[in-house]
Amino acid sequence: MIKQIFAFESMEEFKNYKDEIRLLNNKLNTYQELLINQFELKVLPKTIVWTSSENATTVFSEFPVPAFTNRETIYMSPSVKEWKKFYLSQFEGEELENNNELEYIKKYFQSITINEVFCILAHELTHHIELFPDEFEDERNNSIWFEEGMCEYLSQRMTLTIEHYNELRKIDNLMIEIFKPKYGDFSLDDFGTGSYNQTSLASIMLNYWRSSAAIHYLVEDCFEGNVMKVFNEYQKWHKKGRQQPLTEFFGVEQF
Repeated sequence: MIKQIFAFESMEEFKNYKDEIRLLNNKLNTYQELLINQFELKVLPKTIVWTSSENATTVFSEFPVPAFTNRETIYMSPSVKEWKKFYLSQFEGEELENNNELEYIKKYFQSITINEVFCILAHELTHHIELFPDEFEDERNNSIWFEEGMCEYLSQRMTLTIEHYNELRKIDNLMIEIFKPKYGDFSLDDFGTGSYNQTSLASIMLNYWRSSAAIHYLVEDCFEGNVMKVFNEYQKWHKKGRQQPLTEFFGVEQF
């Protein structure tokens, strides 16, 4: 069982989050069983630390995303309101032409619910499956895109309706179109090399959108929806000593 730790500064603050924590925990049990039964989740993280977005990104970490995990602990803001603010903040400081597509994206982010927030929690738990050979403390500069993209894919595809999942894919693809010309002039294999040191939130998140798009393409278009076939190919690449870039091995350099 994963222990629950509530890192709030007062009982009043905790009360503002407790209903969303309850909803997320209700969903977590089902997804956890899915990972155990189908994707080799063998060792659970010891704890989930529920906290505010501010504390997640300033006290527990300097990483600007209020959800992250290590071998022992998942840190997570459960607040729908805080995640709406996070997603909309990706546009701050960006000189973008206001058009119908941008308005559509912002409207989507303004309307997210506990379902999208659960995808984030599920993403963090998915990092703990044994199908990823790299350890948390390893330097993962040549394949992190695969793990991050697969965590995105499984957490979304296995928990959202197909209609909702397809809409989210549309949003991610639009974000790639908007921000890749400015921030994406590098291979996905370089995800991890200074990716988290960038000052623009959009430039950081672009790595996740691109990774997610590449995994979606592999699973849905190349392997007929069979996730385990993709993992098996990944394992072959790893066991043969990672002799070529992973994007080249999978033929996804275009992402």
